[in-house]
Amino acid sequence: MANRVVVTICGEDYAFVADESAAYMQKVGNYVAAKMEEILSGSRVGRTDAAVLTAANIADELFKAQTAAEQLRGQIKEYLDAAGKAQAEASDLKREVFRLQQKLEGRGGGKG
Repeated sequence: MANRVVVTICGEDYAFVADESAAYMQKVGNYVAAKMEEILSGSRVGRTDAAVLTAANIADELFKAQTAAEQLRGQIKEYLDAAGKAQAEASDLKREVFRLQQKLEGRGGGKG
């Protein structure tokens, strides 16, 4: 069921309707409002230009976050591959230890 929440951005109320929680939509609205205020207080631009600059800044943040996430996924894949190789090596070594123990016991090298 869609939730509806009213957020205030630059003194204007906007109704957000989405399946996300009201708290999440309020968080999104507050983030956009803060970014808009940041642009408006730091430069002499109108609301339309501030909205475009805010959208561009948020898109920049999104792309950088996506790149960072992709790099982390690659790093995790490398770690998983290395862990798989280490696990295979450990299994090989366990089999070798077992084989050597069997060989020693076959020669009468066991305790007794």
